Amino acid sequence: MIYVFWNKLANNGKAAEAKTELEKLFEGKQLTFLDVIEIKNAADSCREFNSDDEIVVAGGDGTLSRFVNDIYELKLQNKIYFYSCGTGNDFVNDVREKCEIKNNLIPMNEFIKSLPVVTINGEKHYFINGIGYGIDGYCCEEGDKLRAVSDKPVNYAGIAIKGMLGKFKPCGGTVTIDGVSTRYKKIWLAPTMIGRFFGGGMKITPEQNRLNEEHLVSNCVFHDSSMLKTLMVFPKIFKGEHVSHKDIIEIKTGHEVKVEFDKPCALQIDGETYIGVTSYSVSYN
Repeated sequence: MIYVFWNKLANNGKAAEAKTELEKLFEGKQLTFLDVIEIKNAADSCREFNSDDEIVVAGGDGTLSRFVNDIYELKLQNKIYFYSCGTGNDFVNDVREKCEIKNNLIPMNEFIKSLPVVTINGEKHYFINGIGYGIDGYCCEEGDKLRAVSDKPVNYAGIAIKGMLGKFKPCGGTVTIDGVSTRYKKIWLAPTMIGRFFGGGMKITPEQNRLNEEHLVSNCVFHDSSMLKTLMVFPKIFKGEHVSHKDIIEIKTGHEVKVEFDKPCALQIDGETYIGVTSYSVSYN
């Protein structure tokens, strides 16, 4: 049996087509589709599966992240695949060179056997891409507001530009990596990543390897730059070329990361938004 955890609302509803595509792909095999919108916790379903049953997660990064958080502690032995039909596709962009992808199916077991955990407001979450804090979280917050009132695709680049032109107010903060703290007067971005990409294709931490044996994550701080310089450097993130601006971009690796802002700010975990956050802590051991 192949069980498909399917998010028909992914990619602004276009992911509904994935059901037909998967039925063609697995023609002749027995498929059961499980609507992730209706399922409170995927672990409740997975506990009932046989060991030779296979699992497909069909949706975007948010769907995958939610599924992984539900089942991570189960340490399932079933073969698990990701069928990408979302909008951002940051996970796919990061792993396409690290595995063999056939028919848009990504074998997941190796990628989810060990994941970092982030703690915000006392709650813990595993993540598959990264934590966005600063203008990235702001963009997700504004995007959520737009989606609540319109079915039109959200222009995150436009939101980011407006934010850098004054709607987003950077603030001071402290970043602590493996016990060593650094204070910054003005932080535009302070994400911590297990992968390289966030925000729908931005290569924020180009050297990060999600399969590194040392269990290191990368923290990138975009700091203490003027509005004009920020506008000039920000687009370079898409190709990872921002790292050359070492006076305002600082990337460090570690096992334990804590980021504290001087005022509440929106934060995103694999695309899911949390508002009014003053700090987050990441652990990867």
